[in-house]
Amino acid sequence: MTLTRPTPRRLVRQPLQALAACVALGLGTAATAGEVEVLHWWTSGGEAKAATALKGQMLKLGHTWRDFAVAGGGGDSAMTVLKSRVVSGNAPAAAQIKGPSIQEWAREGVLANIDDVAKANNWDALLPKPIADGLKYKGSYVAAPVNVHRVNWIWANPAVLAKAGVKLPTTWDEFFSAAEALKKAGVIPVAHGGQNWQDFTTFESVALGVGGVEFYKKALVQLDQATLKSPTMEKVLTTFKRIKDYTDRNAPGRDWNLATAMVINGQAGMQLMGDWAKGEFVAAGKVPGKDFVCAAAPGTAQAFTYNVDSFAMFKIKNEANVKAQKDLAAALVSPEFQEVFNLNKGSIPVRLNMDLSKFDDCAKLSARDFVASAKAGTLVPSIAHGMAVPSAAEGAIKDVVSQFWNSDRMSAKEAMDRIAAAARAQ
Repeated sequence: MTLTRPTPRRLVRQPLQALAACVALGLGTAATAGEVEVLHWWTSGGEAKAATALKGQMLKLGHTWRDFAVAGGGGDSAMTVLKSRVVSGNAPAAAQIKGPSIQEWAREGVLANIDDVAKANNWDALLPKPIADGLKYKGSYVAAPVNVHRVNWIWANPAVLAKAGVKLPTTWDEFFSAAEALKKAGVIPVAHGGQNWQDFTTFESVALGVGGVEFYKKALVQLDQATLKSPTMEKVLTTFKRIKDYTDRNAPGRDWNLATAMVINGQAGMQLMGDWAKGEFVAAGKVPGKDFVCAAAPGTAQAFTYNVDSFAMFKIKNEANVKAQKDLAAALVSPEFQEVFNLNKGSIPVRLNMDLSKFDDCAKLSARDFVASAKAGTLVPSIAHGMAVPSAAEGAIKDVVSQFWNSDRMSAKEAMDRIAAAARAQ
């Protein structure tokens, strides 16, 4: 990433509000209140509730919240808007950025050092090391995490499965048998939205389930050329493309949450999607284990693809707003916010040793598998959600995967060669 920007103009100072008593999390007593402008793409039902919880936390601290929401579940639109703002010298206080993109922005010299917040709140001890390392640039924290999403999930409507006489599949053979039965029962077997990040989400779960953890690491994290061109990759692509036969013709352009709604209302049987989908079920008043069921995507029960939402803190000048920014960073990792946020979002807390008594069985399963995978070395970053490789490589491979998904002529072998070429060019 290269930003060409004019000399940054001074941000317009916001009127300060008197604050009689506000104890910031780990940062002492605030004498003045500031404003935090936060860029995010949490605009669907469950996500919007999570964003509202964050806003509420800041209002309790006496600060003003300025919402900067950009619709689009994958965040691509938000990043385009963010770059424009930063180039013009008018960056928000915080922006939803994750994975290697954090380091890309940090190299441009536009992110703020928040080591004082991290030290005051003991982040190094509270956060798993791989996740903590991803929030730092040259050893210093520049971003704060809010959660851990598991990407390799399958969700289903149990009533619809029962109607077709099938159970939630645990292998890909079972998946296709179930899909065929659902099709014969007159429902859409797989709810899918035709957007490239959704295609890529499905693809990575197939890669992990068909190829296994070591294959996944070599192919989609290390971008190893031999692995990308292997017979296993061809099998992954063939299995992935087979899923499309069980989606509906109206999928192109459909948002992910609308696909989830198809499972909720019984129009479709299953969805391959990260656990933000659970937030939609819960927002619709559905009960896990009764109205919807969850499991690791076929063949992936012993592994965990993670997607960590985080907020990078940008350099701003207004002293009161900097204070509000630091309070925001501290609030994001606080036990109170971690609980309320993740209950709404469908994810699990990023803090270790959190009390999960209020969380449902899907979340508890996720938390257990997260810890077990971390110990077993089967915890892998999601390439589809910006955690595994630089954005340029991710984008290039993502484009090929969607081209293959949407093409009636491209063979698995041709797609494999194009993916290898895309990875090599970055």
